[in-house]
Amino acid sequence: MRTKRQGIIVYFQHMKNIRQIKKHGHLIHASKKLKYALVYVNQDQIEEKMERLERLPFVSRVVPSYKPYVQTEFENAKPDKAKQYDYKMGI
Repeated sequence: MRTKRQGIIVYFQHMKNIRQIKKHGHLIHASKKLKYALVYVNQDQIEEKMERLERLPFVSRVVPSYKPYVQTEFENAKPDKAKQYDYKMGI
């Protein structure tokens, strides 16, 4: 069974502190220009990890990702007629 994971966006002050952020989860992306990092952690540990990250002196703020809670299956979505025709033609 797959583990439920959730992202945490961590805003920091200096890029040199990224190694300490890595210790708290799986680092996916770090932006030098905007000074944030995307870290994935297990969903059952998210509150604990957010509290620990907020306590670090170089962290500006910590925001959870709401992706697991967003509905991705849409009701009454009408397909585009032109695209359906193209798919049938094999283009």
